[in-house]
Amino acid sequence: MTGAGPVGRIGRPGTRARRPLRENRPVPLVTVTDPDDPRLGDYHALTDVELRTRWEPPHGLFIAEGELVLRRALRAGYRPRSFLLDGKRADQLADLLDLDAPAYAAAPDVLARVTGFHVHRGVLASFHRRPLPSASDILAGARRVAILEDVNNHTNLGAIFRGAAALGIDAVLLSPTCADPLYRRSVRVSMGEVFAIPYATLDPWPQALTDVRAAGFTVLALTPSPDAVPIQRLAEQQRRRAALLLGAEGAGLTEAAMRASDVRVVIPMRRGVDSLNVAAAAAVTFWELGRDD
Repeated sequence: MTGAGPVGRIGRPGTRARRPLRENRPVPLVTVTDPDDPRLGDYHALTDVELRTRWEPPHGLFIAEGELVLRRALRAGYRPRSFLLDGKRADQLADLLDLDAPAYAAAPDVLARVTGFHVHRGVLASFHRRPLPSASDILAGARRVAILEDVNNHTNLGAIFRGAAALGIDAVLLSPTCADPLYRRSVRVSMGEVFAIPYATLDPWPQALTDVRAAGFTVLALTPSPDAVPIQRLAEQQRRRAALLLGAEGAGLTEAAMRASDVRVVIPMRRGVDSLNVAAAAAVTFWELGRDD
């Protein structure tokens, strides 16, 4: 059985929203009891990476999970398609929900059957994607960028974006084989900071690295190679407009990408450790490149 119309209201009298955007403008909330309701199509099988990859980008959507992430998506100007939440969370989200996007509520067991997992945050939203800028436009407005090759682990990707936002990286460029920054797990791990960092695909790969160099950047290839320059010993000129090149977990950078770089750099290690997780390595090098800001 599916709720056919508004059966509840968000923002009832006496409820104080956290950040009121539309006081005295209640938003209809539609209760849904059937997990196969076609109106919830955007939220089906959220744990199936292959299915979501085939569904989300071609349909121009992405999923935000959790109130903080949802708020940051709205603040960044992304337009919601719909909201889906545990009905018990309705009042706390009164200021978020927009009459232009339908808002659906369901019991926790229905949410789990729709999405494929227990939605313990109780808040999901489907958003419209925006056209990506070109790599040249991003480079024109940046002083320090990260370039990722084959980073296809969504957790690592989200953590890199969060570190980039926190530690002074202006933009991220992705090889065509990188994971989708707007995949739900990447967005969640980034705590919504993926919305704060411009990104684009750098194509063809790795030939387009020459365009980065032509734009005035020094391409720094991060590698555990013993003949690489310790990151803290880079010359000022090499640090001034830095493009930090990072490879996938385990495999690292391809030799072709290394050849297209200007300088090979290393994070000095102790106790025989040969490398760090790529997200941790990114954070260390981001901080080092910006420590004199």
